[in-house]
Amino acid sequence: MSAELDVAVVGAGMAGLTAATELTRAGLDVRVYESSDHVGGRTASVRVDGYTIDAGAEQLSPHGYRATWELLARLGIPESAVPLIGGPIAMWRDGRAHAGVAEPRGLLTGAGLSPLARVDLVKFQMWLAQRRGEFDTDDPDRTCLADTTVAEFARRYHPDVHDYLLQPVAGTFFGWDTERSSAATMLSLLLAVGDASSWRTYCGGMDTLARRLAAGLDVRTGQEVQQVVSTGQGARLQIGSETVTARSVLLCVPAPVAARLHPGAPEPEGEFLRACSFTPALKVSCLLDRPLAPARGVPPYVLLTSQAEDDVLSAILFDHQKHPDRAPAGAGLLTLMPNAATTSDLLGLPDAEIIARLTDAAARYLPGFTVANRRNFVHRHAHGLPEATPAALALRSRFMARRLRPIDYAGDWVMLRPASEGAVRAGALAASRVLSRLRAPLSIPTQARSRRVETA
Repeated sequence: MSAELDVAVVGAGMAGLTAATELTRAGLDVRVYESSDHVGGRTASVRVDGYTIDAGAEQLSPHGYRATWELLARLGIPESAVPLIGGPIAMWRDGRAHAGVAEPRGLLTGAGLSPLARVDLVKFQMWLAQRRGEFDTDDPDRTCLADTTVAEFARRYHPDVHDYLLQPVAGTFFGWDTERSSAATMLSLLLAVGDASSWRTYCGGMDTLARRLAAGLDVRTGQEVQQVVSTGQGARLQIGSETVTARSVLLCVPAPVAARLHPGAPEPEGEFLRACSFTPALKVSCLLDRPLAPARGVPPYVLLTSQAEDDVLSAILFDHQKHPDRAPAGAGLLTLMPNAATTSDLLGLPDAEIIARLTDAAARYLPGFTVANRRNFVHRHAHGLPEATPAALALRSRFMARRLRPIDYAGDWVMLRPASEGAVRAGALAASRVLSRLRAPLSIPTQARSRRVETA
């Protein structure tokens, strides 16, 4: 039996690292356990041969990411280290890419929508503007659309609004099936983050913030927690043959994983955990010997391929357009993403088969792709993003009002906000709950302690 910790954090994604940082600043003895060999979770990046590959999250926004920007400022990471992304978002239709998706100019260019659909898009935007105050990313369950799916909401408008806007955006950026996921959550997020022309990325990879946070913490990578059990005033963790006790444990992992680690969760915690389903995510990175783009128009950052156009791909991301450091000079880097309907079928296949399916599909959109494609990597996330179903939204308020207990939770699923900002907010909230329960002093200065990342 190891010495007792104040707090054990399970998971070194953005939620876990944020919570651990806040609790360490408050003077508590905190340790983070991560089953993989790296920090960042779904914001991880991979570096190979001069390429920086974002294996999960792709971008953030200057709008709707208040907690993230506050954390960046506190760490001394300047805005210049989070530059604008180069290139627009385009939609494939009628054999070519139409730029302007999720931007005001889309009303002029069409962005893949038919003339009649553009009229309905204006109606849609007017409806959103009139009800903007009803949509809150922290409380999407309180909006008028809490019990409505994206597909149900879209039936108010021309079919193109769903097929060439809502479905491709939901499928690419959230991995969602629009027949299952919440319109309230999606519209709250779209209103919060603003148009795509303002989106940003991190210089050096999307794991920049995670790596900076981890540098100041006691993080143990390669250590998988098998079970967490409440002991009344504290909790016990089983990690291989080792047992660790802590005054408090934070499960900063996807809801299905949290439910497995803590099967005895009391209600209403357990009910919400079971309702928080996740969609899987899958990406194939393509290292190119030169940058490629669709044959006509401005080279995009993202080319969306709706299910109406392609039964395999959801999008092609041109990472060399996102930021120059993602690929060596003169080279190119792409990310291929399958659509939501295909991802589950592909997830368990061998890498070679996944690569063949997706690269064969991509060749349709990019002249010269087969010749330029030099090397590929597959990135799997069995728990990609919280699905944010109306059923989960209906249970969230009771979960948020739960009692303070030795075992608590953090993650984007707590906020039902499938984005790194949701994870940061959930981590900060979890830290405040732990401090309230342990009655840790918030105002006593603590001497900064040197921490390091250890690998088992």
